[in-house]
Amino acid sequence: HKPTYDSMRKSLEAMKAHCLNNGVTDISMPRIGCGLDGLDWDKVSAILGEVFEDTDIKITVYTL
Repeated sequence: HKPTYDSMRKSLEAMKAHCLNNGVTDISMPRIGCGLDGLDWDKVSAILGEVFEDTDIKITVYTL
């Protein structure tokens, strides 16, 4: 199944919890959900920012 913006937010919330519980301070990723899955990067980027805004976790996004 392809992700929705809601399922993307839930996955990112789970990633945030994992990072906080395990001392992860840096995340690198491609533009998740925006290739074959068809989500809009501007919306995904906004969700990513909202989810991680209250942390010191550094997120680097690569374009492949």
